[in-house]
Amino acid sequence: MGTSVTNKDKKSGTWKQKELFFLVTYVLVFYAIIIRRSLQISHDHYKKLFGLRPGWLPNHLNDVSDAQWRNFRGNLPVLTFVFGIFTLLANLMRAFFNLNVRGMSVVWLLFSFAYLSYLHGACVIFVLSIATINFLLVKIFARKKYFPLIIWSYNIFFLLCNRIYEGYPFSVFGQQWRFLDNYRGSFRWHICFNFVVLRMISFGLDYHWTNQDSHFDQEKHCQRCHICKSGNTCYQALQERSLPINKFGYVVYLSYLVYAPLYIAGPIVSFNAFASQLDVPQNSNSVRNVILYGFRWLFCFILLEFMTHLFYYNAFANSGLWKHLSPMEVFIIGYGVLNFMWLKFLLIWRFFRYMYIPLGGSRKKLLNVWVIFTFVAIWHDLEWKLLSWAWLTCLFFIPELVLKSATKAFQAESSFGEFIFRELSAVAGAVTITCLMVANLVGFVVGPSSINWLLSSFLCKEGLPVLGGLLMTFYVGTKIMFHIEEAKKRSP
Repeated sequence: MGTSVTNKDKKSGTWKQKELFFLVTYVLVFYAIIIRRSLQISHDHYKKLFGLRPGWLPNHLNDVSDAQWRNFRGNLPVLTFVFGIFTLLANLMRAFFNLNVRGMSVVWLLFSFAYLSYLHGACVIFVLSIATINFLLVKIFARKKYFPLIIWSYNIFFLLCNRIYEGYPFSVFGQQWRFLDNYRGSFRWHICFNFVVLRMISFGLDYHWTNQDSHFDQEKHCQRCHICKSGNTCYQALQERSLPINKFGYVVYLSYLVYAPLYIAGPIVSFNAFASQLDVPQNSNSVRNVILYGFRWLFCFILLEFMTHLFYYNAFANSGLWKHLSPMEVFIIGYGVLNFMWLKFLLIWRFFRYMYIPLGGSRKKLLNVWVIFTFVAIWHDLEWKLLSWAWLTCLFFIPELVLKSATKAFQAESSFGEFIFRELSAVAGAVTITCLMVANLVGFVVGPSSINWLLSSFLCKEGLPVLGGLLMTFYVGTKIMFHIEEAKKRSP
């Protein structure tokens, strides 16, 4: 029996090695074609594109057509200097004055308000006013069963009003306040306030749950979590562990809302996790891991720099020139835009996370996903294309669940059952990635008005081979991810 199992494992391993060789070969050929065609498209059409500026690469322009990336890239030296000083001073004050939660929250608050005053000028008044009313609502109604409805309604109301009224001109409150419109700072406050909304909701719900029984099993979690096993505390444990009532004070609350390193771009951490680390800073990431994290960030930054100098994907999307390209070229531009967006957000979010390294519904997944994605779309902006992105993503989530259920039916102990399971899982992954790519192209590139054009481009005689190649490519990509996951499980 043991010999039979060993032979079976050897055959499976040999087959997977051959499969991996084919997959890697396919990927190399695919990217060679994509890079070559991308260079050709960018070279042929660069004179018709908007948002290209002289760059550091000789004989190449730089695609800075994305305003968010342009602003972040331009302010990167200043941001690095400011947050470097911020981190140094904060750590020195913690070390020399041995400050507790309240003391550290005062330090963060002073630093953060100096930063906010530069960003928003007189508009800090709006941030403080909305945040203070939210705090009072939490303290008054948090013990009521209907409190979640109150906190969500209040925050969504201001989320919408802030966008509709573009941050409220001071002249609306009387002509005597009109002069303050000349001191609105360098950054629109209602854009950054989206993150504050999420933090206000987190504070309210964490306070609401303090006297309720937690479903978090600390002992069971410690058995599975390698960080907690080592004697440190992971982010999930910090997030799920309730804090004493006295930790939910106004000063700590404000320091959480406007904590400078996370204020503009996140990431969002729960109030429980934030307040826990005011007393005891995170200890789950060693200095070595943080340094490696920084090098990975630098590598991604260099990669995006080369990408924007050589391939003008985002400029194509903004100019509308993609409408006159072939289906293959549309796929290349769309695929490139999504890669650009992914790298852009990775760099922006991880830059701020680098300064602060620290989140139910699964039973009703099909219902909850519609609510969550609709809120995410509204949270980003009041645009139909973002709502289209959210609802298409939810719609495409259904076939993923169906295909996952189908693959589980074929999972078996035999080699053939394992083979069928892997193949169906890879097909499910390819279909899901293709659908999500369409949703993201509609939401962030072509818009809902061009859905019919996009579909007709790929469902015509010229576009069907491209669609088949697209599915095959994502199938190969999914299979490679299987190999990566298996390699991680084999590693000690």
